[in-house]
Amino acid sequence: MTDKKIKIKQVKSTIGASEKQIRVVRALGLKKKDQIVEHAPSATIIGMVNKVPHLVQIVE
Repeated sequence: MTDKKIKIKQVKSTIGASEKQIRVVRALGLKKKDQIVEHAPSATIIGMVNKVPHLVQIVE
């Protein structure tokens, strides 16, 4: 079992985004622009990032 984590950064504000997109960003644990959170790289997390690629990015 590996302890790898991916860092997800909010790169754009959710102002003007749809309600669904805002909920996805909040569910990832992001509240502010330029905030970074760490998650295990599960299929669920990757799918959420793929839903809002214009608002978040994976950083190294």
